Amino acid sequence: MTTQQHETQAAPVQLTGIRPAGDRAILVELPTLHAVLSLQAQLMAHPRPGQVDVIAAARTVLITADSPQAAQALAAHVRTLDLEAPAEAESALVTIDVVYDGEDLDEVAALTGLDRAGVVAAHTGQLWTAAFAGFAPGFAYLTGENHSLEVPRRRSPRTAVPAGAVALGGAYSAVYPRQSPGGWQLIGRTAAAMWDLGRERPALVRPGDTVRFKAIRAQATLTHHHQTSTGAALTEEQATEGLAVRKPGLQSTIQDLGRPGYASLGVSSAGAMDRGALRRANRLVGNGEGDAGIELLFGGLELVALSDQVLAVTGAAVPLEITPPEEPRDGEEQRTTAVRHPACDAPFALLAGEQLTVGTPTAGLRSYVGVRGGLGGPVALGSCSTDTMSGIGPEPLQAGTVLPVRTPGRGSIVGHPEISPLPDQEKATVLRVVPGPRQDWFSDETLEAFLQQEWTVTPQSNRIGLRLNGQALARSRDGELASEGTVRGAVQVPPEGQPVLFLSDHPVTGGYPVIAVVVHADLDKAAQLPPGTTVRFAAATVPAAQPETPKESPHA
Repeated sequence: MTTQQHETQAAPVQLTGIRPAGDRAILVELPTLHAVLSLQAQLMAHPRPGQVDVIAAARTVLITADSPQAAQALAAHVRTLDLEAPAEAESALVTIDVVYDGEDLDEVAALTGLDRAGVVAAHTGQLWTAAFAGFAPGFAYLTGENHSLEVPRRRSPRTAVPAGAVALGGAYSAVYPRQSPGGWQLIGRTAAAMWDLGRERPALVRPGDTVRFKAIRAQATLTHHHQTSTGAALTEEQATEGLAVRKPGLQSTIQDLGRPGYASLGVSSAGAMDRGALRRANRLVGNGEGDAGIELLFGGLELVALSDQVLAVTGAAVPLEITPPEEPRDGEEQRTTAVRHPACDAPFALLAGEQLTVGTPTAGLRSYVGVRGGLGGPVALGSCSTDTMSGIGPEPLQAGTVLPVRTPGRGSIVGHPEISPLPDQEKATVLRVVPGPRQDWFSDETLEAFLQQEWTVTPQSNRIGLRLNGQALARSRDGELASEGTVRGAVQVPPEGQPVLFLSDHPVTGGYPVIAVVVHADLDKAAQLPPGTTVRFAAATVPAAQPETPKESPHA
């Protein structure tokens, strides 16, 4: 593959409109892809105060901010920009070698009226522009110079599309950067590494770049890798410092406050689901509020201290038990034989050899373990967080995992006990919402039904989003929405009418209309809702949409 530079040309255009996308984001509508790329380039080259992410799509740009005030200021700034000016950025021309032997090549030929050779000629004979990223890191939606290869997606998506698959879907072409489900038509394969954290520029193709595909003959082997994290792990027997995982529970991951600022590459911010709980755990042990800790789902975690530690557990209400070692380690005396039961939301010592067991929650769903000094380990794009959607960051904890602990900051002190606010699971949890950018896809009657009924959290919920069940919501218009940027807190409505509330690991783009967006201040509540509990959405007034705590992070 080769890379060379060319200039992006912008056609004279005007702003179409600006829609709110929650209390901390705006969705800018534009008439052409040239305008989209121009606006994105200007904002990336000259970021405004409070600007966090800029996500380009076919006809929209989603801009997220660190506060409602910053979002309002960004909307005002966008209205002043000269979108007729060329984009102030260089883009790359990337050539990708492809073996055209895809499973759907004959189907695409039939749909387009071309033969196999004609499909290959059409795909390699035009320049493709990366309109936006989404779905997975390194996955770029490419638009062509003509519509000769516009084909529908498969009626039945594949459960596993191999890494490197070159595909067509609708008006777009793309390369799958890693194995994942997918419904696009597969026409070939490439050995190009579309995403590699070992490169200075992890994404091979970025929004605004152009791509030329080059047909090659099949090689003996096409290999791919998807780098998520680096660093060799020590075993419990080898390590003398830190914490060892005896049992990880249902799902335990390393989380901090995430990696905002990379959504344009298809990378969500990820980070702790209940960010207030992580902040409390860190304050209690004397850390910075954004230091890495452990997030665990429904208890079940067992940790052994390899050296003396100070911990705190916040979030879900869980029983804690500390048991002494059966035998002291070499050269150490048995310091205690008593079983202890420390309280949640307060710091406590876990001495070398002792085991902490986190039990099943009596309220809430997710717990957070803060460790004095913060957890160490590999950093990916500025964060230690595990992103279950993209695969970036460390793997979920397993039995035998050894967790390094950083040295506490000079002058840091442990905090006073605090209280973890938890939703009352005996009644519906109220989540305040503001109108979504696509609320006009629903009738007034449907909007009223959305707000009036109680929704049940289903077992299919996870870090990507809460899947809700209730009276199905009908759309008031036909057709499908072109993919566009989405935010944490967005309530999407798929065709079957059961809403999905996007959470930390949500995809950065989506193709279903967003009926509403949960205000930033209420998102921690959603992280603590087990399956079977109920949710009711309530329209937020302007003051209610403001953060409830003064301890908000700019990148929360």
